[in-house]
Amino acid sequence: MKAHQVLQSPATPLTYPVLVPRSPRFVDREYFTLIYRTDPSALRAVVPEPLEIDEPLVRFEVMKMGDVDGYGPYTECGQVIPVRHGDEHGEYLHAMHLDSFGATVAGRELSAYPKTMGSPRLTVAQGALVGTLDHGGVRVATATMAYKWQPMDLELARAQIAAPTYAVKLVRGYTGEPVVCHLARTQILDLTVKEAWTGPARLQLFAHALAPFADLPVLEVRQAAHMRTDLTLSPMTPVHDYLTQEEQTAP
Repeated sequence: MKAHQVLQSPATPLTYPVLVPRSPRFVDREYFTLIYRTDPSALRAVVPEPLEIDEPLVRFEVMKMGDVDGYGPYTECGQVIPVRHGDEHGEYLHAMHLDSFGATVAGRELSAYPKTMGSPRLTVAQGALVGTLDHGGVRVATATMAYKWQPMDLELARAQIAAPTYAVKLVRGYTGEPVVCHLARTQILDLTVKEAWTGPARLQLFAHALAPFADLPVLEVRQAAHMRTDLTLSPMTPVHDYLTQEEQTAP
C-alpha cells in the first residue's frame, strides 16, 4: 500500500470499511425526548467552560434510526444539556450510547460526538412509548410516554431538533498529552419533521459507573415529545481551543 493510499483511507483498519467518510442521510429517524429539571450543582460539574447554564434542565433522548446510509438501522440514547455560548442558546452533548459500532466510530473520529457503545431500545407496549438504555445487561434508564397522546406543533419540534449543539473534541497523543481539544459546534439545517406528539411521561435513571446518567437526577419532568424526521447531519466547526484558550471564528 502506497503512502497516498494510507491517507485516503477513512479510518483504521486501513482495508476495512468501518465508517462512511461523509454525512449520511437519515430517513424515518424517531426521537423520544423528555426535558427534566435536575440539580444545578450536578450540571455545573459536567458542563465545560466557556458554556454557561441558564436553567438546570436536561434533555433525555432515545433515537431510533429507521434507515441510515452506510450503517442501516440502529438506536441511540443520550443526555443533552441546554446551554448558552455567548449570546447563542443551544445544547451541550453530554453522553451518547449506541448499538452500532460503525456509527459510534464515525461520530468520534469524523466529528466530536461523545459516543460509546450501549443497548438502547425504543418500542411501543400496551399504549405506551417505551425508551430504555441498558449497559452490559444492567438497566440505566427507562422512559415512558402515552403513545401519540396529543399532536405537537411541528415548528416547536423542529426548533428542538435544529438547535445549535456543542461537544468537546479531545484527542490525546502517544504519551497521553492532549494534541487536539476543541469545543465544536454544529446545527442540523437539512431537516423535515414528519410528525410530532406529546403526552404524559415519566423517566427513571439508575446508577451505573460506566453510564452515569443518574448523576443528573430527575427532579421534575417538564416536557415530552415523540417525533419522526428525515435529516442530514451538518459538519462540526471548532469555536474554542482549550489548548490556547482562544475563541475560534464562529460559523
